[in-house]
Amino acid sequence: MLLHIHRLEPGRTLAVSLMDDDAFTVICGESGGALNVEVEAAGVWIPLHGSLQVHTASPFTSVSTGEVLVTELNSRTALFGHANAWWLGLLGSGLAWRHMLSSMCETSVRDPQLLPCRHQAGHALQRRAKELAQAAGAFDQENAAFALIYSVIALQASMHSAIARCPGRTYAKKKQVFLRLQRVRNYISACCDQEINCEALAHMASYTPAYFVHTFKEAFLETPHAYLVSQRLQRARRLLCMSDLPIAEIADANSCERNAFTRSFRKRFGTSAMDMRRQIAGIG
Repeated sequence: MLLHIHRLEPGRTLAVSLMDDDAFTVICGESGGALNVEVEAAGVWIPLHGSLQVHTASPFTSVSTGEVLVTELNSRTALFGHANAWWLGLLGSGLAWRHMLSSMCETSVRDPQLLPCRHQAGHALQRRAKELAQAAGAFDQENAAFALIYSVIALQASMHSAIARCPGRTYAKKKQVFLRLQRVRNYISACCDQEINCEALAHMASYTPAYFVHTFKEAFLETPHAYLVSQRLQRARRLLCMSDLPIAEIADANSCERNAFTRSFRKRFGTSAMDMRRQIAGIG
């Protein structure tokens, strides 16, 4: 694997273009800074500390520690790190990712490519990302990059099942439907703090509302509304961990009525928001 390593210095701006269609570019940034990707590339973005804002053709997405964002081929990607952020990005052309994933994926995965999604990142993936960010020699960098890509492939495995559940006579048609739905799903995730109605989401997917809800549920095994509620609760959990906002304000920030938020939070996480905040603070 051919790797090009870039270090983004604190507070600086870096413009990146891929040097080789079959190579990967690793970017390590810290203490703020901004990145502009000047060519069409697909990427994996991992905050190791703090959070990032990633802008593509869709609305910006905020990504926090404990998450990983996968972006599809796009020539308008920009990234902004918060003041205390330490993060890692892994970029490649469509050809580079296709070759890499073909050699690493199971043979049952047809036309392997990165699928756009924000995933929860486990400790193993975060550890591998840190190893890549800190690797000094070419041999260590290559091994760390392979290990990280394996972790991302594992995260994306369930998405191939979603493709299979999409309508279409051929795999290509199913994948086309999946990507349309997944872009809407990513929009819900990025804008879950806003009021979102089904008609607008259906229009985004170019479906009627009834067909959109039916197809979304077939692919992802939950309705768009259920996914919206889940994303709001995940965002609330992040705010509990990363801010001192009162719980009532966290509910308001996620467009939730307080009593409904309390019930949904307990059902989703098995504890109340207040008790979770106490656990985070090490109280009781």
